[in-house]
Amino acid sequence: MCVGQLGSLLPHVVVPAILAGFLIPEWHLSGAQAGLLSGSGAVGYMLTVPVLATLTDRIDARKVLIAGSALSAFGTALFGLFAMDLWSGALCNAIAGIGFAGAYMPGLKALTDRLAPGDSSRAVTFYTSSFSLGVGLSFLVAQLVAGGLGWRAAFLVTAIGPLLMLTASALLKPVKLKPSASRLLNFAPVVRNTNAMGFVLGYGAHCFELYGIRTWLVAFWTFVATRHPTPLTPLIVSFVFSILAMPASILGNELALKLGRHRAITAVMFASAAVALLIGLLSDQSPWVLTPLLFVYALTVPADSGALTSGMTMVADPANRGATMAMHSTVGFSLSALGAWALGVALDAAGGPESASAWTAAFAVLAFGCVFRQFPDTDFGNSRTAISVISGQG
Repeated sequence: MCVGQLGSLLPHVVVPAILAGFLIPEWHLSGAQAGLLSGSGAVGYMLTVPVLATLTDRIDARKVLIAGSALSAFGTALFGLFAMDLWSGALCNAIAGIGFAGAYMPGLKALTDRLAPGDSSRAVTFYTSSFSLGVGLSFLVAQLVAGGLGWRAAFLVTAIGPLLMLTASALLKPVKLKPSASRLLNFAPVVRNTNAMGFVLGYGAHCFELYGIRTWLVAFWTFVATRHPTPLTPLIVSFVFSILAMPASILGNELALKLGRHRAITAVMFASAAVALLIGLLSDQSPWVLTPLLFVYALTVPADSGALTSGMTMVADPANRGATMAMHSTVGFSLSALGAWALGVALDAAGGPESASAWTAAFAVLAFGCVFRQFPDTDFGNSRTAISVISGQG
């Protein structure tokens, strides 16, 4: 399943990878428009994952995986063949996002359905961590192909990737699920599970930060390299940044198992906010100052991902696990789209992506996303936070 996910993710960040070098200048996009284009995939994902992930409580998730992977490949190829401007590109990207909605969380459900109770934490963390490796490969392949063959070829080549998940799905042994007594889109039991909702809301804020930096990382390093020539190209920086997320997520989950989720997630949250603010304040400095900070940020941003997702699967009611994953993913990708757009708006408002003050503003938005992980729980009259719920204090 981890290998299959690498294929599913090959098209995942093609738009952010080529945004600064190709789409923004060719389509004359503002920062907000570029953020909207990049976030359109997350919007397509968000609108369909409630149905697709909840459906896996009723049918074997491998069936959803097969359909979703095929649609992801189709939408990606469609972008390469026919996208001509912001809106046609956003439509194609949204179709690819709908396909990915049938691959990521349904893939996690297919995995957990085949694991013995109590065996899921590390397996889920490896699955979520392979997401980062897949993103790194997506950045790498997209920029190499676009640089050599043009940006349309980058979409056509990466559209082949989801076929790996089709193969992985075919190799899974079928499972028979117990019939679910709840309605298809009944999220009331999920919302009542305050332990699960703590993880869900924390994950949403995590995604705001993660997708915000992934969307604008290549553009940021293009700005840095233009002002201070460096052998570290945007391709190298974006690839290494993404790859570092894999060990960070695994180690973050191990830290949570040893220290407790509340303590580990809180420490990661504040460390990530501090590093984001520091990068923003030093955005006009030498690459030799910014590179170590950026790679530390590459570790802090994803370090709570495995702990949040594995925690959610562990406290979810088995009868509603698919619906809980649907809520987890819907909140996460809703805030992913918001993060990509919010950074674009901040860049426009503060002078554009060629201004150091604009990048200071953008990283301040990311830092705000870190701190905002302290959501109120579902009892809105209560001052407890989602982090408290995660730790079991609720």
